[in-house]
Amino acid sequence: MAATRFPDDVEIAGSLRVSGSLLPARARGELAQDNEVQIPIPFSQLRVWDAFATAIGTAGSDDLGISSGGTWGTNAPYITAGDVKAAGATTRRARFLYTLPPEYVSGETVRIVAHGGMITTAADTSCTVDFEAYEINKSGGVTGSDLVTTSATTINSTTFAAKTFEVNAAGLAAGDVLDIRMTIACTDGATATAVIPAIAHLVMAIDIKG
Repeated sequence: MAATRFPDDVEIAGSLRVSGSLLPARARGELAQDNEVQIPIPFSQLRVWDAFATAIGTAGSDDLGISSGGTWGTNAPYITAGDVKAAGATTRRARFLYTLPPEYVSGETVRIVAHGGMITTAADTSCTVDFEAYEINKSGGVTGSDLVTTSATTINSTTFAAKTFEVNAAGLAAGDVLDIRMTIACTDGATATAVIPAIAHLVMAIDIKG
């Protein structure tokens, strides 16, 4: 069957149904860009930062942990430094790998967004969350320095809020792997009730096409 040609623009007010293929195929670069698309990081991906073969469990020593949150159907799991009331200065960490997906647009936005706050009571001095990210090379090491340009940010409030950390994306491309470490640092001297810092939601916000 001969192809039908339209010499000018065609406007379709209703739906266009295609039973065959759309030809010629279009390159991903020609697609519209979606900015800061949020891709969740499952808490099950977090590992003990200096013993990466081990999944995080109960917070302690210098390690973050994971809490079931309480009652199934009412509460949700969260990442926590545990109860640090009256513990003085405490620093605990966890680590995960993140691969930039095929849809990622080279050199465009990469952000880490953590929704954090304090369970029950704020620390009497301070509590912050921080991130570091290194690009992994293919020789068992990393390339360059820490890519996160945002400083440690307070989560010392019982009202949870999004904390955004910028990643220097110059030179990053789809398929690159980031080695990311999260740190919660709190100082509490004498609070009587539980002081439990928590990250309730963790995402990567990136620019994509497709």
